[in-house]
Amino acid sequence: MNRATVPAALAVILSGSLLFAQQPQAQPQQDQPQAAAPAHAPNPHRQAMRLTRELNLTPDQAAKLEPIFASRDQQVAQLRSNTALAPADMHKQMRAIQRSTRSQLSTVLTPDQMQQLKSIQQSHRKTQPAPAPAV
Repeated sequence: MNRATVPAALAVILSGSLLFAQQPQAQPQQDQPQAAAPAHAPNPHRQAMRLTRELNLTPDQAAKLEPIFASRDQQVAQLRSNTALAPADMHKQMRAIQRSTRSQLSTVLTPDQMQQLKSIQQSHRKTQPAPAPAV
């Protein structure tokens, strides 16, 4: 009898520990670190810091970029949430937001920095894959 109970006891202990290991640990929300936003999510601060590095901006210029990008991201989010808008109208409004952002950036950046920015944007467009054709 003793030989039969030892394997059964081991099986119960092992299966119990496996179940325990698979259960998520409940921790208070404040103890968990804030999850970082995905890399593709709009982040005005990260974009301002990247351009500061790439364009060698002054601290004054860098401070002015983040509000511009935050405003742009808010406008784009509002536009995308408007489901009643026709695709062509959405495209026109996206272009208007882009033009407005570019205009605001031109008041902060020097002409040389604007040219560098255009060059960076063109190189990013070349490295991105082409969108899939609509079906």
